[in-house]
Amino acid sequence: MLPIDLTGKRALVAGVADDNGFGWAIAKAFAEAGASVCVATWPPALNIFLNLLERGKLDDSRRMPDGSLLTFERIYPLDAVFDTLDSAPEEIRENKRYKELGDFSIDGLASRLAADFGEQPLDIVFHSLANGPEVKKPLLEVSRSGYLAASSASAYSFVSMVQRLGPLMRPGGAVASLTYMASERAIPGYGGGMSSAKAQLESDTRVLAYEAGRKWGLRVNTISAGPYASRAASAIGIIDTMVRYCAANSPLPEELSAREVGTTAAFLCSPLASGITGSTVYVDKGYHAMGMAVAPPDTARDPR
Repeated sequence: MLPIDLTGKRALVAGVADDNGFGWAIAKAFAEAGASVCVATWPPALNIFLNLLERGKLDDSRRMPDGSLLTFERIYPLDAVFDTLDSAPEEIRENKRYKELGDFSIDGLASRLAADFGEQPLDIVFHSLANGPEVKKPLLEVSRSGYLAASSASAYSFVSMVQRLGPLMRPGGAVASLTYMASERAIPGYGGGMSSAKAQLESDTRVLAYEAGRKWGLRVNTISAGPYASRAASAIGIIDTMVRYCAANSPLPEELSAREVGTTAAFLCSPLASGITGSTVYVDKGYHAMGMAVAPPDTARDPR
């Protein structure tokens, strides 16, 4: 037996706000493997997330294989487009959803982790963050501000997190993120500069693997997940079509589950993957390997 064992390790998953997306599945997989888990949540979604947890609305999703409920050591506020609190505009700092949260920046997250757990409290950091305010616009119609906002939230935030959390990680630690194959292929409908942001994320993964590996002994990878109909992905507007199309045209003709991404993350951040860094790992039922469609989505069988 060769188990994924994260006993004694602490993981931070940034970008968990409900039980419907990859971030939740990744956090749960880390916990199932024995890690203690902290999560960071976007401030506008934080109170809703806390209320759902407190009222037991997520208990079914929290159920672990042994019957216990998934618990988080800490739930931190995080708006990853801000490196420091001072970089946030006053209208954000004074907004009712932010005002009482203290330092919600990446720097603030690092300070809170150190205050709560000591100098090197982390073994795993997972970046499950992306946002493109103009994602429904084709690239020919995207504004400069929309393009740069997608890059800031979806790519540079990863660089900033490694900069600030890297010193808090123990040697042998692992950092990972989520990407999508629009980084290398044209995916009509996935707009707003998000394809460019994912390409940046993958390039940065390779460079950070070298730099953070040499500086702190960390591994840095990214998972290229297939389309999945999470609440966040609904912003794309065509996610259901994307899911059906990929399910019909993949080597394994079935829909991707969030758990499949979660368990891959647990492996990739475990000692079993100690030789893997600077890699893009595909978890998409093999769709990335295909060169042409085998069935149009309107005639494909229902994969369910």
